[in-house]
Amino acid sequence: MADLETTTVSTEGHVASSRLGDFRLTTDADDDAGPNPSAVLLADYAACYVSALRVAAADAGHDDLGEIRIEAEADRADGVLDAIRFDVAVEAAIDETDANALAADALDASHVGAALREGLRADVSVETDAV
Repeated sequence: MADLETTTVSTEGHVASSRLGDFRLTTDADDDAGPNPSAVLLADYAACYVSALRVAAADAGHDDLGEIRIEAEADRADGVLDAIRFDVAVEAAIDETDANALAADALDASHVGAALREGLRADVSVETDAV
């Protein structure tokens, strides 16, 4: 048995409905019936990065980062993701050196980031004491 399983069905056009356990996700390459798959990938990467950042912070002795907000954006070239940027705001007041180290550790720990093609990793900036 696989670790992860989904079922995706498309009955017409570019709309696809995926079942992930008890959840459903509808995507649409035209952004009409749902977000396009690249936008979903960007959101998945940001969500995974949040978890990785919290783990990296806890491992470094920063147990409570408070609210974390990521403004994520991506560039596409010929329809293919070409660059990803995360602007991360963290509620906790952490010095800049620690924040940058945690940001790098989170990039290394992100499972979604590891699954992306080589060379496509988020460019991250961090602002602390910010939310």
